[in-house]
Amino acid sequence: MPDALGPLGSLPARMPMCRLADRSAILTLCGGCRIIMERESIRMTTITRTINDLGPHVARRYPFHSKFANVNGWRMHYIDEGPPNAPPVLMLHGNPTWGYLWRDTIPPLLRAGYRVIVPDQIGFGLSEHPHNASAHSLDNHAANLVALIDQIDLNGVLFVCHDWGGPTGLAALLTRRHRAAAVAVMSTWAWRTPASEFHQQILPWRLMHAPIVGPYVLARQGGFPGRGIYLSVVDRERFLADALPAYEAVLPDPDDRRLTWQWPRSIPIDPSTDITGERFEWLEAGLRALNIPATILWGREDEVFTPDVMGARWHEIWPHAEGPHLVTGKHFLQEDSGTEIGHILVEFAQRCIPIPPKD
Repeated sequence: MPDALGPLGSLPARMPMCRLADRSAILTLCGGCRIIMERESIRMTTITRTINDLGPHVARRYPFHSKFANVNGWRMHYIDEGPPNAPPVLMLHGNPTWGYLWRDTIPPLLRAGYRVIVPDQIGFGLSEHPHNASAHSLDNHAANLVALIDQIDLNGVLFVCHDWGGPTGLAALLTRRHRAAAVAVMSTWAWRTPASEFHQQILPWRLMHAPIVGPYVLARQGGFPGRGIYLSVVDRERFLADALPAYEAVLPDPDDRRLTWQWPRSIPIDPSTDITGERFEWLEAGLRALNIPATILWGREDEVFTPDVMGARWHEIWPHAEGPHLVTGKHFLQEDSGTEIGHILVEFAQRCIPIPPKD
């Protein structure tokens, strides 16, 4: 089946992992436009750590086995838990989190008998952290997810998408429609910017776009993994004790935090400078034509993507979608209601991708 995004699943691999490498890739975008990334020196952080290397607290709260896959030349960390032949649930995080975000959502799905796959997007978590801008385009991240889906041969997948896991995961879904069975979205978007009223505000959005201050605060000072998430959860004391160390541990170096400020800056202040606009138009059009079960989950207190406006916007795309199911939470709703979200997903999955009866 041809790739909807062009040859996303077959980008050339780079040389064996090292501190400096050359990479050449050609991406085919919608409408037949071709973008060529010339050979360039690419700095990266070679990741060799596993979940257990992050300390006893993280290992206890995220007690899963680390796996790695080579996706388009990058080393992607993921977990793959549950019966290998069970219906798969693919859970996709956004910025600046990693698979740890889903730690409370995973157990209800496993207890219900589902297979759960949670990758760390390239640039986050225990995956490899490229330091160059070209590695972090929407198309490249979608291609990385497509490569993982193909490598571990997932079929009948429930895609669960949050934040930037929405645009990247939904683009991967459209590229592999024949592998998708259902979809769940939460605090995310899939249309041309501005994505929401939050993205039109002077603060903090213009701070992120500032040429010097933005990278300094978000990368050098680690503002997004720390204060950025802290301000977007309800139970902040719990977050400080339970989650903050896990998010900071995987982004220790300012260069490793590049994606935490690069992704926000790809949502422009001025729509006239929107270089991703055509891609999001393609994405929205494809989702409108998608006829699979869908559900919407949202945090009641979400200030980034307000539930009333965004729920209505998603229902424009998917009139048949369930929800929005509202839970306690702001933008990072999994931090406050992870277990409840897990139960909602179990009920949805049991209707859409039921566990086959045992012989």
